[in-house]
Amino acid sequence: MKKIYKYISFCLVALTFASCDNWLDDVPNKSDADDIAAFESEETVNLFVNGFYTWLNTYGQFGDRQFNGSWTEAMTDIFKYSGSNLTARAGQPNQYAELAVPMTPDGCLYGVWDNAYSCIRRINQNLVLLEKYGGKYNDTLHAQWEAQARFMRGFIYFQLARRHGGVILYDNLPVPDKALSTEEQTWQFIYDDFKFAADNLPEVWGASDKGRATKYAALAMQSRAMLYAKRWQDAYDAASEVIKSGKYQLVDDYAKAWKGNNSESILEFDYNRNLGPYTQFDANYTPSTDGSTASCGPAPTQELVESYEKKDGTKMDWTPWHTTTDVRPPYEDLEPRFAATVIYAGSTWKGKVMDCSVNGVNGSFFQYGMQAQSLGNTCSGYFLRKLLDESMTDVISVKSAQPWVEIRYAEVLLNYAEAAYELSKPAETLDAINQIRARVGLPGKSSSGDQLLQDYRNERKLELAFEGHLFWDMNRWRLCHIAYNNYRRHGIKIENGTYSYVEIDNVDLMFSEKCYILPIPNSEIRNNNLVEQIPSWR
Repeated sequence: MKKIYKYISFCLVALTFASCDNWLDDVPNKSDADDIAAFESEETVNLFVNGFYTWLNTYGQFGDRQFNGSWTEAMTDIFKYSGSNLTARAGQPNQYAELAVPMTPDGCLYGVWDNAYSCIRRINQNLVLLEKYGGKYNDTLHAQWEAQARFMRGFIYFQLARRHGGVILYDNLPVPDKALSTEEQTWQFIYDDFKFAADNLPEVWGASDKGRATKYAALAMQSRAMLYAKRWQDAYDAASEVIKSGKYQLVDDYAKAWKGNNSESILEFDYNRNLGPYTQFDANYTPSTDGSTASCGPAPTQELVESYEKKDGTKMDWTPWHTTTDVRPPYEDLEPRFAATVIYAGSTWKGKVMDCSVNGVNGSFFQYGMQAQSLGNTCSGYFLRKLLDESMTDVISVKSAQPWVEIRYAEVLLNYAEAAYELSKPAETLDAINQIRARVGLPGKSSSGDQLLQDYRNERKLELAFEGHLFWDMNRWRLCHIAYNNYRRHGIKIENGTYSYVEIDNVDLMFSEKCYILPIPNSEIRNNNLVEQIPSWR
């Protein structure tokens, strides 16, 4: 039996409460007094449920629940951390990109098994207590509380399923021994949780409940999860409901698309710079020109840059810059999402024209491996712009508080496009991706067959760049062992007016097909007599 804290004194702003690490304590031989207290009023039940929402933050790009705060994009071809010392946001994720099998059953930096099951235990505790003590509340309130809990349970199980496939499913309090479910059963469990949430949550909450999951947040998340499950009709149907609702639309300016509190945001977590929670995201990811020597030196790659089309929709010929030349790349010819995502030589950042060169005053380049810490400098000749708060003039003493948007309308359109393609509805695929292209002034695509699939995947990569999707998309497409094997990423080194195409990896990227499904932690196998290690990891 667990103990629920009777009072939550640290409730400072809406949806900002205890983490899943300290919500419950094991207390033997206790009475039901504290459990009853948690359900004594609508306010106390809401506080209990509110605690679950913090996981949107901790599993997001601003959080540290996975990879010790590093980004999984560092294991792809579009991003690298400039520091080489073996720490988070530096050498650790770089090493994971370089080792074919960097994890073991005893440890994986982007694994979440123990924490995820801690969260699931707390959600199920809430559901059990709601059933036991929530009978005095009307059916609508009861259903909305259950729906929010199940929404978050679906969200956490999604984190597990995209790493492990079939996992242990608990719809009640944990039992001592329970076997793994199949991958199909696991995705069905997630589907059912999101469906219950969609069926019982309101389309919109009142102002005092801003930030809670809605019917359409549940459907949006269901559309995402069903792509991983390859349940194309379910993904298509869920995305269709969000689209047909008419409640969301693409904002006109792509640079505002991920900033939250707009028509594109379907589910977000809002921070509070003064009261908390807040983050150190800008201190960790800004260029050295912002004054933070703790910055990880985020380095978007030349591979990312070359993925962007020109403003007229044609591909730029980068061959002249795959050598050394004194001609500056025509960055301004690229479509708008490039400049909104990447700081490049000649761009303006916080009123400074960035040079991104060796010993540059405004952004300095260094060859990867030549210094253990990046000190806010870049190994690729590029810096991150997307997600940062350009209005912050002090990133050291002032904390970051921009919202984390977990899912936005553009992703739903892309989910719909992919599902439509797999259901042999190419016209609908084109319509969805062309809506996204039209936002940035790009002409529509008219491709078909395999070329349409390639166009879609590139569109998804660029639209959702650095929002935490690419590595997982490449995993579910089973392309990591093809794209990220025996390959080195590149950057542009600017020195004395010349532009040189350089490798930014000292060794080849490696990825083993074995790593598409992560191992079950040995701690689970030791403590659960019905779980055996999956065959590829024995």
